[in-house]
Amino acid sequence: MMKLEDAFMIIPGSLVSLVILFFITKLIGKKQVSELSLFDYVIGISIGNFTAEMTMNFHEQYLGGVIAIATFGLVAYLVSILSMKSISVRRVVVGVPTVLIENGNILFKSLKKVKIDINDLLEQARSAGYFDLEEIAFAIMEVNGKISFSAKDMYRQPTKKDLKVKTNNDSLPANIIIDSKLMKENIFNTDRDLDWFISQLKVKGYETYEKILLATYKDNKITIYEKDYSEPNDVLE
Repeated sequence: MMKLEDAFMIIPGSLVSLVILFFITKLIGKKQVSELSLFDYVIGISIGNFTAEMTMNFHEQYLGGVIAIATFGLVAYLVSILSMKSISVRRVVVGVPTVLIENGNILFKSLKKVKIDINDLLEQARSAGYFDLEEIAFAIMEVNGKISFSAKDMYRQPTKKDLKVKTNNDSLPANIIIDSKLMKENIFNTDRDLDWFISQLKVKGYETYEKILLATYKDNKITIYEKDYSEPNDVLE
């Protein structure tokens, strides 16, 4: 049975391990925590195991654990640099996408290559909004295991360009009030000044901002979302 003093010794070990793991992850980059390739996955699992071992065995081989984590992190960093500079290294370490559907035809050999069956493909297609494979022109499995789909021309949603609708609506809305607080820095980045926003909010009946959860500004229009908005009943009830 673990003694109380030994249990408390896990705390500093956990904190030190967390700091080391944080800096190693920062060294490797955001890719490690977003879209994992097979190599990234192996590195992440290995570092996680070393960290857990270091935390539970603070006095035993702790320095060895630190060296192991640093070594794996350095290797991952160097490989990422080489992958950016060399296509050959990138293909070996990271891998290449695999075409699963081409011009509406399912490539059975490709399914076998990536080791997924037709049910997996159907499930992924449904998750992407395609309940009929007839609608799909291309499907590509990315190196992180996700499948990207491209619809056939006849099933694609028309764009504003297709409909010949003119728009200059490419800007993002500015959040001018968040949690009842006026975001002055965001306002300074708009085409209006602070006084204009205050006057417009008064016109809308808001002398104070206590009731406002979020207010956004875009294209000379202020949209307000109140905190006490009453949601409608579920239509399925």
